[in-house]
Amino acid sequence: MKSLIPIQHQYADELSHCYGCGRNNPDGLHVKSFWDGQTSVAMFTPKPEHIAVPGFVYGGLLASLVDCHGVGTAAAAGADRAAGEPLGRYVTASLHVDFLKPTPLGAELELRGRVRERKRRKLVVEVEVLANGVVTVRGEVVAAPMPANMESQG
Repeated sequence: MKSLIPIQHQYADELSHCYGCGRNNPDGLHVKSFWDGQTSVAMFTPKPEHIAVPGFVYGGLLASLVDCHGVGTAAAAGADRAAGEPLGRYVTASLHVDFLKPTPLGAELELRGRVRERKRRKLVVEVEVLANGVVTVRGEVVAAPMPANMESQG
């Protein structure tokens, strides 16, 4: 069953400042990913300032979307909800992005994620970005639970 609350809105307040997905960052992208227990989905419409060349989205934005959606997917998949475990914060250990086709500016993008592999504490998440139903970007995020020393930074 799909959660009605975005994954990123389940992070603790003090860990919700990410430029890509932090609800407490007024200038951020505000990526909102939803988890159904197996896969994740997010919708995002790039703004005119997210331009690379006329008519197309800047690749750095697309990489950011893959990153935040992948880490959110890992956080949702890594939580043991049956044991009542709260959603933990994950961080990017590795990010790989393949730009398959130019991504048109103005189209609402669909991000799809799924965990491909679990490696000890790390999760490998595959993410696809679709524009008008066509996969334009494919990425892989290796996500790890956020180290305790990052939580203490203010």
